[in-house]
Amino acid sequence: MLTVNGSAFMPSVLTLIGIPGLELVQCWVGIPFSVMYLIAVIGNTLILAIRKYENSLDKPMYFFLAMLGSTDIALSTCILPKMLGIFWFHLSEIYFAACLLQMLSHSFQAIESGVLLAMALDRYVAICDPLRHATIFSQQFLTYIGVGVTLRAAILVAPCLEFIKCRLKLYRTTIISHSYCEHTALVKLAVEDIRVNKIYGLFVAFTILGFDIIFITLSYVQIFITVFQLPQKEARLKALNTCIAHICVFLQFYLLSFFFFTHRFGAHIPPYVHILLSNLYLLVPPFLNPVVYGVKTKQICDHVLRMLVFKTTS
Repeated sequence: MLTVNGSAFMPSVLTLIGIPGLELVQCWVGIPFSVMYLIAVIGNTLILAIRKYENSLDKPMYFFLAMLGSTDIALSTCILPKMLGIFWFHLSEIYFAACLLQMLSHSFQAIESGVLLAMALDRYVAICDPLRHATIFSQQFLTYIGVGVTLRAAILVAPCLEFIKCRLKLYRTTIISHSYCEHTALVKLAVEDIRVNKIYGLFVAFTILGFDIIFITLSYVQIFITVFQLPQKEARLKALNTCIAHICVFLQFYLLSFFFFTHRFGAHIPPYVHILLSNLYLLVPPFLNPVVYGVKTKQICDHVLRMLVFKTTS
């Protein structure tokens, strides 16, 4: 690694220190994180397997749920193994290229947000225009949505990585005060002007989250208007029950994203609070999503119970 006036020129290896201020206890922090990771991987894998072998789940909502599960597995696996290596085995070094690759977690978050928007639109059409639901959400249209959500994330997030590779050559230190390679934490190490990197990073975050939150909110406003116009109480409850799981997932994802932005704007908050919130923003959605949908979706819950009963009797 070359050094120029004490700065590192294009470092090949970086060092992640974990959670600054909690170094002595982060080995214990890793225990609940590892449990959340195991539940996320097992739960989402179970949902993917159930959807594949259960013919009754061949519907748009379950297509989006499978896409959400795949994204959650990729997101948590991109971050957690290395984080636990830092917490438990002090494996703090990471290659610069691997660090950039770990930033793909931002694209997985963008995909997850897009899938939540697609699920809201699915509920909107199913409740507000049920006769056209099957026609609109055809297999071809579902494929277009899946490809579009993925391409949107790739197109918006890829320049963040290119700006780092092409614009930032000198780094005042190779030590990242974080538990994973988060975009802002890395660019702050650079000696050069990082305004373009920070502005584009905020542009991507607000573009994706702002666009999706607005349209999800509008969808549910229209859903609630339609539901409360139904004459029968049973029909209203049945319609709302199909949305509860998605509303829970939507609220926890976007509330955590709101708190995550304290990482950029909370100047007087201790660093370990920033980093813990950042970690939870990545870990809680993959952990909670299969739990919420497993409990609130009758078909999935019934299939899991049948599997458990079959194993017990055999």
